[in-house]
Amino acid sequence: MARRKNGKSRGALLFALVLCGIGLLACLNYYGTFLYGNIRSDAPDNGVVKIYRDFSYEDLCQAMTNGVVDNNTTFLRAAKKMKLDDKFKPGRYRFRKGMGNKQIVRILSHGWQTPVNLSFNGYMRSMEKFAGLLGNKLEADSLQFLQAITSPETLNKYGFNRQTIPAMFIPNTYEVYWTVTPEEFLERMHKEYEKFWTEERTAKAKEIGLTKAEVSTLASIVIEETKYEPEMAKVAGVYMNRLHKGMLLQADPTVKFAVGDESLKRILNRHLNVESPYNTYKYKGLPPGPITMPTVAAIDAVLNYEHHDYLYFCANPTLDGRHAFATSLAGHLENARKYHQAVSGR
Repeated sequence: MARRKNGKSRGALLFALVLCGIGLLACLNYYGTFLYGNIRSDAPDNGVVKIYRDFSYEDLCQAMTNGVVDNNTTFLRAAKKMKLDDKFKPGRYRFRKGMGNKQIVRILSHGWQTPVNLSFNGYMRSMEKFAGLLGNKLEADSLQFLQAITSPETLNKYGFNRQTIPAMFIPNTYEVYWTVTPEEFLERMHKEYEKFWTEERTAKAKEIGLTKAEVSTLASIVIEETKYEPEMAKVAGVYMNRLHKGMLLQADPTVKFAVGDESLKRILNRHLNVESPYNTYKYKGLPPGPITMPTVAAIDAVLNYEHHDYLYFCANPTLDGRHAFATSLAGHLENARKYHQAVSGR
């Protein structure tokens, strides 16, 4: 009787051990398949993977197993068990070391993208170049962005024309999703534009007699004339004085824009005769639109321009990037003579 009981006990113990072993193996299998860190420390592009809208499930798997995940087999197994083939979403994703397959698949199936930090400055001189920047940073290509920016529908919707549309883009750094469509991007930029033009800024523009687009146009000239921010309001004041007096602005950057040669270092007499509404040596008033995307500092410099009597300025003979200002042509020519003397004496 005792032997029979001992036999039953040993059998029960063995059965329990087998169950524990099976359970342990199941746990280890689950851990290895779903939880164990599976991102390589040397994953290309710091673990950033781009899943395009036209990707098939096979394309996604290839992108992930091309040096991103450490164990391709466990990733593919987890993806199959979690039915990723029916749920994955396009996007730009960043996977970090220590992430397990379960977290990886959840990120892909929920579309939890890592945003792009999109930066553009005040030296973007054409919508073609801007579209090129966007196409390089985001999923849509440059042609799609350019067509959206310049389409009659966009211009009518936001109240701009082909010449003034650069004024809608306020240089800054913006967080956007890589999959943002051109239309969604423009909607976002217009909201940022409206946010930028506060009641205070709008009132100042009205006070100085300029529309918002005209403020940006003058600011684009100012930033092309000087990169020294403390001087911007003074330069803006020169152009405001010339506008008030009905004088030609005679701004060299507008001639460079009219010629269409960004590499132009010196403006020669032949350049001054180029036929273009942007040539402020031939046509009075402001050009039809911004010649570059002005910075916030340049826009605020125009809105808060210095009130003085200067009508001219040229590069300072100290050659420090600043300018010498004059109230008369004679004084301007003397400043120019000193500058050229300083340059030739280098």
